Amino acid sequence: MGSFRRSLIGVHRILNSNRSSVAVPSSQASFGPRYRGVSDFSSINSNDTLSSDIDLSNEESKRRLFNSLLYRSKQRGFLELDLVLGKWVAEHIHSMDEKGIKALVQVLDLENPDLWKWLTGQERPPESVKTNPVFTAVHDKVLNNLNSHSAPETRATPGQPWVRGWEDMRKGRDSPIAGNQ
Repeated sequence: MGSFRRSLIGVHRILNSNRSSVAVPSSQASFGPRYRGVSDFSSINSNDTLSSDIDLSNEESKRRLFNSLLYRSKQRGFLELDLVLGKWVAEHIHSMDEKGIKALVQVLDLENPDLWKWLTGQERPPESVKTNPVFTAVHDKVLNNLNSHSAPETRATPGQPWVRGWEDMRKGRDSPIAGNQ
């Protein structure tokens, strides 16, 4: 049994090494990468982000796609975004069509610090992000929560750094510029 497994692994390696030089029709390939032409290490252009990967044709592919997007939204490594995006995506992903999913993917492809600053109003987002329907919906939800749970005096004006601390009110020669720096 072990030698049979080793021979299968060898065949798999040979087929994968020859795949770049020989075009194998997808109907004849029995195993290999799920998405042809996309390297595991390639960067995805924002114009063609996941355009070939979105498959809503059957329930299994929908489930896989939704689980992948939920994971990406809840495990960003930026706690605030994990909570905000994860909750919003969990509430809305099952009602999204292909266009909405593409908009979600574009938001998930943004860098964490930039996305957080744009969602909280610390900086103005670029026009391409501002017109994204998913970004707009999440942005509105974040701002509504901020307005209902915190006083406007506790936040910086739009476009200014959001650094506040316990010494903000102290003025003088040795006082910090912003926050407790």
